Amino acid sequence: MKKFSDLLHSLLYAPQRSVKQAYLEEFIKNTKDPDRGFAISALTGELSIQGVKTHLIRQLAYKRCDPLLFDLSYDFVGDLAETVALIWPTKSEKDIEIKISDIITALQESSKLHASDYLEGLLDQMPETQRWALLKLVTRGLRVGVSARMARLALSKSYEIEVDEIEQIWPLIQPPYLELFNWLEGKADKPDARGKAVFRPMMLAHPLSETEITKIDFSSFQAEWKWDGIRIQLVSANDDLRIFSRSGDDISSSFPELTRPLEWQGVIDGELLAGTPLKIGSFQQLQLRLNRKKPSAKMLIENPVFIMAYDILFDQSLDIRGQTMEYRRGILEERISSDLKMPYIGLSEKLPNPNLSNLKKWREKCRAGGLVEGVMLKEITSVYHAGRIKGKWFKWKRDPLTADLVVLYAQRGHGKRSSFFSDFTLGAWTYDNAEEKKILMPVAKAYSGFSNDELKKLDKFVRENIIKKFGPVREVNKTLVVEIAFDSVQFSKRHKSGVATRFPRFKAIRWDKKAHEANSVSDLIAMIDI
Repeated sequence: MKKFSDLLHSLLYAPQRSVKQAYLEEFIKNTKDPDRGFAISALTGELSIQGVKTHLIRQLAYKRCDPLLFDLSYDFVGDLAETVALIWPTKSEKDIEIKISDIITALQESSKLHASDYLEGLLDQMPETQRWALLKLVTRGLRVGVSARMARLALSKSYEIEVDEIEQIWPLIQPPYLELFNWLEGKADKPDARGKAVFRPMMLAHPLSETEITKIDFSSFQAEWKWDGIRIQLVSANDDLRIFSRSGDDISSSFPELTRPLEWQGVIDGELLAGTPLKIGSFQQLQLRLNRKKPSAKMLIENPVFIMAYDILFDQSLDIRGQTMEYRRGILEERISSDLKMPYIGLSEKLPNPNLSNLKKWREKCRAGGLVEGVMLKEITSVYHAGRIKGKWFKWKRDPLTADLVVLYAQRGHGKRSSFFSDFTLGAWTYDNAEEKKILMPVAKAYSGFSNDELKKLDKFVRENIIKKFGPVREVNKTLVVEIAFDSVQFSKRHKSGVATRFPRFKAIRWDKKAHEANSVSDLIAMIDI
């Protein structure tokens, strides 16, 4: 457990992605099975320990200290694992020799009551740093900046195996990944993905600036819309038909209407959109379906979804990723008109005559209806490689919308930000008929877009302007204006203001602006479908 605790602390404070990956590689090379496999699954969110909830951790803490003192401490620290680790009575500062695999196995096999007793015993034996790591592990709160992709890249570099090969077999293995490590170390054959519905790493596009676009040779590229949905991969194989997200997560259960068995087998790259190919819905409509693992029959009818296909990776058993974009597009068009001619799959159109003038016009039209985010450019001779390949695929997104809003509430963040007020609720003006005056109505929550220096200034403002407390939330004087950028704004029945902003983030802190100069709810409504 000490090695895992040390790894978490190293990852938490590592400043760069490359440094984090180096720590992972060192851990992988110097840790035995099954501990390293369980650690990786915990870091990437693929480990499940039933019966251990945050409520149980809080109840254990209440047994060891005054509940009011704990709640006040938690309110100040802002992180449950950190609070419990700090406040728990320490019996020994010596590290205990217990494997992470033994802890996970014991908890997975325990009832809720036994899990409580077992955790309490571990917390009594452990020093503070190990207590923190243990609690982060069991509550799945490992926010240390490690993605599944980073973990696979670390495995790739550790064993000098192409990451694509690891990506292809990842859906075939389960924690602690013994089959994977046996193969990587030459002790067993590679798990066989043939005939199985597994994820293939996706090719990504580089953002394109207005300066760079003037250097493009448009005769070498095809243009498409950048659809406002979520990137998915449809995989039809002998064993199943599955839908994967961009990160390789199996999201098939959320979209049962898209996973009906097909006679055709292969892999399609595309976008999941709301509505139908004949009537595309907005991203707001798509959100109603996201993260619902078992949607009701009523939801399937009222909120249909479909796949807008724009590339094909496998046709039957034939891997055509090494063929050109132009060739793959021809195969895709044939399949959409024959084997895949069905109401829940559409074909993303190629935009005619791509040139600088047309691209600017298309980009200007992107906000009409809110259905596309921008324009894609794909080199017609490009083969399909995982990751961002320089000079092959580009995306030119529409400019974000902006608005000046007033800071209403603040809350502490997590991890490195647990001691700073970094999560902000922002409001716009509206007229309250009952009170016969203008009031501020919450319209957005933002926690990104500011620098570390700006965060310190924001935190200082909050601490000096608190007027009310609601648990971990602080209401502040309504004097600070911030300019936020956001991708779109939609009508929303779930929000009192009647509107919802998509991906709001700080653009600038307007220390110079007065609160009464901020935008109104009606200003935001006017931006809908711009």
